[in-house]
Amino acid sequence: MKRFFVPLFVFISVTVSISVALPAHAQQTGKIPRIGYASGIGVANSPGPQVEAFRQGLRDLGYVEGKNIQVEYRYSQAVGNMPDLVTELVRLNVDVLVIPTTLGIRTAKNATKTIPIVMVSAIDPVAAGFVDSLARPGGNITGVVRLTRELSRKRLELFKEAVPRISRAGIIWQTGAPGPALAFKEYEAAARDLKLEFQSLGLQGADADVEGALQAAAKPRINALIVTRSVGVYRHLRRIVEFATKNRLPSLWEGKEFVEGGGLMSYTADDAESFRRAAWYVDKILKGAKPADLPVEQPTKFELAINLKTAKQIGVTIPQSMLYRADKVIK
Repeated sequence: MKRFFVPLFVFISVTVSISVALPAHAQQTGKIPRIGYASGIGVANSPGPQVEAFRQGLRDLGYVEGKNIQVEYRYSQAVGNMPDLVTELVRLNVDVLVIPTTLGIRTAKNATKTIPIVMVSAIDPVAAGFVDSLARPGGNITGVVRLTRELSRKRLELFKEAVPRISRAGIIWQTGAPGPALAFKEYEAAARDLKLEFQSLGLQGADADVEGALQAAAKPRINALIVTRSVGVYRHLRRIVEFATKNRLPSLWEGKEFVEGGGLMSYTADDAESFRRAAWYVDKILKGAKPADLPVEQPTKFELAINLKTAKQIGVTIPQSMLYRADKVIK
């Protein structure tokens, strides 16, 4: 009888290839790792740029959804939905949670001490009590800080520089949400320092009464709009842009995607990079790293975006010095 021997290097080669193809977590458990993502914006068939950036980050790291990783997406259609979405993902016992909203991060922190949480936080996570420090987060939470709130004053200063005639600004914000509530206070304080009058235009209720806010904004004394990030704003972006254009109101936003959608200008950290980095944290955790040992990252790149097409429509001339400094100019 003939005996057949398979060379040892063949087994070594197969073992190495499997090790490279799958994260350490999957090797240990024998299953595809499952990620829970609770989004504050978007819907399943139109998830928005933040989710797309996260997905790109996963692809860059070699993950293919449905093959070597599974992502459970949940989309909030109202501020009050976020706790339920996070709780649902915790009950699914996912391997990692990715949470980009203040309310969602707080809910996740209270709901689990064992599931690793990757946050993409708009506010200071130390002051909010999410982590012990940026360098050593402690607990089960780490991730990225977008500095959305810390940039409120700088954002308003740039707005005033771009449109010096601004004298009374109305701020559109989602009432009942912690992030926008903090934004309102910060813009209010910055407006006082810049000698600007300031008026609240709150979006109230689960359906975000945008028409009520815009009716208040139509008062003659308001000559500019500040629009904060929120579920209500995303749902009514087109209506707010149409109103601002029709009434020739300069508008300041908290994301480049809003300027691409017709807003006048924004100044933010590079959002796409923040969400791609969230995928990096997921990868590290799946390969065995503990959130407590992964320092929280702060952005190093910031983007000033200006929509010149919108400026022309509303009769605003942006100073050339601002255009030179802009990272993105839409014509």
